[in-house]
Amino acid sequence: MTQGRSNDASTIREVFKRAGPAGRLSLVLSSWFGAGLAPKAPGTFGTLAAVPPVALIKYLGAASECIFLIVLVPIALWSSHTARNCLEKDDPKEVVIDEAAGFCLSVLLLPFTWISLGLGFLLFRFFDILKPFPIGMIDRRVKGGTGIVLDDIVAGIFANIAARIILILMGI
Repeated sequence: MTQGRSNDASTIREVFKRAGPAGRLSLVLSSWFGAGLAPKAPGTFGTLAAVPPVALIKYLGAASECIFLIVLVPIALWSSHTARNCLEKDDPKEVVIDEAAGFCLSVLLLPFTWISLGLGFLLFRFFDILKPFPIGMIDRRVKGGTGIVLDDIVAGIFANIAARIILILMGI
């Protein structure tokens, strides 16, 4: 894989036009319905775009949260891998479904409040950007769609644990 292609929307449009149905679907899903096409901070925009569906799922209850995550992770793995191949990049910035999955995990089974959603968002972005051990090691060593998604899953777990501790300390 190369890193040579630019991240601009015209390149994505060209790849989308050339791709077959599976490639097109993977580009739509992996970009989290276009959020990953943001010119700056696509990961943050991908996470922000995940807030409304995650809030709706949280409103529906714990079982819905678990089912959503169980369905989302395999979709993220497949679409990230396929989009990576279509875009011919090791870790395309446009692929942000991993951020959606990581954010979903960061608030999994937390109380449904704006404080817990905001805390989950901030903590997830913190761990995803700084990549403390073992997140950074996973990011560097695990390749393909699995590598794209797995570091965000671990960042989501770290964020969930940290959010639980903070919410307990806050008395929530």
